[in-house]
Amino acid sequence: MTTEINIPNLVNLEYIPYIDENGQLPENYQEKIGVYAIFDQEKTLQFVGYSRDVYLSLRQHLVRQMQHCYWVKIQTIERPSRTVLENIEKAWIAENGTTPVGNGEQKEIWTQPVDVKKFMTEEEQANYHKPTNDELTQMKIIKNVARRVETEILASLELRGLKTQLRFNPKLKEEGLLDLK
Repeated sequence: MTTEINIPNLVNLEYIPYIDENGQLPENYQEKIGVYAIFDQEKTLQFVGYSRDVYLSLRQHLVRQMQHCYWVKIQTIERPSRTVLENIEKAWIAENGTTPVGNGEQKEIWTQPVDVKKFMTEEEQANYHKPTNDELTQMKIIKNVARRVETEILASLELRGLKTQLRFNPKLKEEGLLDLK
């Protein structure tokens, strides 16, 4: 028995607003298995991925790369099959003609938690690297940086009209990382 599936052409799928007119993400994809393609404001393909819960993945990408998440195209499947998901992902990337930046040199920032150390101000860096700091002091500093970056992300998303509540994993903040819970 094979798991044959007709792979839809990406160009034939409809664009879905990342944040709808009510300020919500595409909630009808909660707990849906599928492949998704994320586009920027100009509808240029930025990232293709697959997930066992498309909705949760879209939320993560939004907080990691909000400036590139304006439109999405989604193909769901009924039964989980990594092979089917990977085949659709590869076909869509091939159809695009070039590898989207999120699947190439910028893959890490699309798929990994936000590293807040990259967003430290000069003052925060100087404070963090003081030779007199112990581990606990450094952890407090980095946690405060994480809180600041989190506030900035949430404020930017609110300006975009997002009404969906987002909660970051508090344990990761101590490590200087931001990811949704």
